[in-house]
Amino acid sequence: MSIDFKIIDQSIAHITINRPERLNSLDVQHDRSLANVWKRFNENPDLKVAILTGAGGRAFCTGADILDYIPHRRRMAEHQSGNAAVSFGGLTADNDVTKPTIAAIDGFCVAGGLELALACDIRIATHSARFALPEVKWGILPGGGGTQRLGKIVGLGVAMRMILTGDEISAEVALNNGLVTDVVDRHELHDVALDIARRIVSNGPLAVAAARQAVLASFEVPLFHGLAQEAELQRHLLLTDDAREGVAAFSERRKPRYIGR
Repeated sequence: MSIDFKIIDQSIAHITINRPERLNSLDVQHDRSLANVWKRFNENPDLKVAILTGAGGRAFCTGADILDYIPHRRRMAEHQSGNAAVSFGGLTADNDVTKPTIAAIDGFCVAGGLELALACDIRIATHSARFALPEVKWGILPGGGGTQRLGKIVGLGVAMRMILTGDEISAEVALNNGLVTDVVDRHELHDVALDIARRIVSNGPLAVAAARQAVLASFEVPLFHGLAQEAELQRHLLLTDDAREGVAAFSERRKPRYIGR
């Protein structure tokens, strides 16, 4: 299968959709293969962060391979209940992946490809990246979380325009609206993504997991409940060995040695 998986620094998963001849679109087989890779990442306790990217330079991912995947989804729709969520590539359903993820985007990032990127925690892009959710042009809607995540990231107005028109936006527009955090030259993309990943790995793993959980929860619950959850997570962290080590390392001006407990 053309989903490449390698491990960097024993702690970072580098996942590449390697189907450039199809603009890194996912047919049913590759959809399942990518889902299996995310499961492998989730289940390996040594892996702390994942970087997702696409091969070939023309596309990050252009979503579903229409002629193969959409008929498959249509068959599924005939037998599903009305509220059954479907995870695209094993990443877009609720809590598919429980550790930090970075999308390193070059070229077209459209349809389900953008939904994969939206499901990642951090998105960086090259100047040639292009973003769109064109599903309404095909008589469907963004069904991999696009209608739910895009507005929370870029705001209601921008999301409505992108989703209802299907229009494409540039990397610069994406940056200005918070869809990506960095726009870099193509030759810098891998190094910038890896630098971010290494900086995450260097932090306390329990703290990273709790902070990620608290931030994601802030989009789902009222402020009062979010603050209560944040306080409970902080209380738990303060009682860990990692928190004691973090304070000791700061006091002693050395690099902390976290053990994840």
